[in-house]
Amino acid sequence: MAKIVFIGSHGFENPTKSAFPFILANGAIEAGHQAEISLFGDAVILMKDAVVNSVVPVGWPPLKELLATITKNRVPIYV
Repeated sequence: MAKIVFIGSHGFENPTKSAFPFILANGAIEAGHQAEISLFGDAVILMKDAVVNSVVPVGWPPLKELLATITKNRVPIYV
């Protein structure tokens, strides 16, 4: 089992790229690894409720669903 840190720097202006750390962390958890997410720059705004509810990446579930899974699995998020 590995411990993996996923780093995000994209904000709501690019919903698909901004969702990648959450998508990848969920995949790592499903594979049995430990995951952490670190957000910096434009990505820190993603932690606001209004933004989380409005970000819908192309081809992936909405960010609010991804974040719900992250929260359920107690993945640390560093801002």
